[in-house]
Amino acid sequence: MADEAAIAVAREVRGAVQVLGGKFMTSSELAEVEAEVGLPPRTLYLRGRSAVLGDPPPKVVAELFGIFPSWLFEFALPPAMAALDAASAVRAYSRSSAHWARVSLSGADDPGRLADLLFRLVDAADASGLALFAGWQRAERPEAAVERLAFALMVFREFRGGVHFAALRAVGLTVPQAVVADPEGGRDRLLRTAWSEEAADALIAAAEAKSDLRHRWRHAEDLTDQRVAELLAVTLADDERDELRRRLGALRDASALIS
Repeated sequence: MADEAAIAVAREVRGAVQVLGGKFMTSSELAEVEAEVGLPPRTLYLRGRSAVLGDPPPKVVAELFGIFPSWLFEFALPPAMAALDAASAVRAYSRSSAHWARVSLSGADDPGRLADLLFRLVDAADASGLALFAGWQRAERPEAAVERLAFALMVFREFRGGVHFAALRAVGLTVPQAVVADPEGGRDRLLRTAWSEEAADALIAAAEAKSDLRHRWRHAEDLTDQRVAELLAVTLADDERDELRRRLGALRDASALIS
């Protein structure tokens, strides 16, 4: 197990990585690129994120993403795959991240330094069993500092997300059940992620049938933080971990002011 100081850093940076690493995925910049490449609305996220693995079937992509119902992928992915090959989809997805970065992260203090710290973690991480992270870990990276920062945030988010999914399975929870247990999730989040009211109610009932649901969810969160902390501890020195914490906190606060 990592030391308590590293675990504290892992917990503190969790929110910034989760939010800033995924904000471009629902941005107007992504929608603009989506239209430019001829994809149907709201499909570049699905096509671009998964295309780093080539052309997996929609049902497989649904399992990789975890949080959405499979019908969404069966409906949205085939036309997106027909419109844009995998390599082009990866480039478009990366370009949308870069466009978002130039708009939203341009005021970051020394973005290249924070990108370097994040990429050291990304490069040191073991990708085995973490399919989406493995793909993006090896994807072509942008060169401009602010674009590198957005890309590094996204890929590190894929690492933490993959580890968290593994932790959920280890404690006997599915991703939708974790959404039910999460105080920031619940029925509203299920509805926002394309579950029907009937399906959401059924998921909630099945999750709540586990008497220790929230204990399991908290245990999975702790396991995830411990694994991230181990990576932090073996990759960055104490002062670098503190620098990562400070820079991500400042970036999160600055982003909140312009959101």
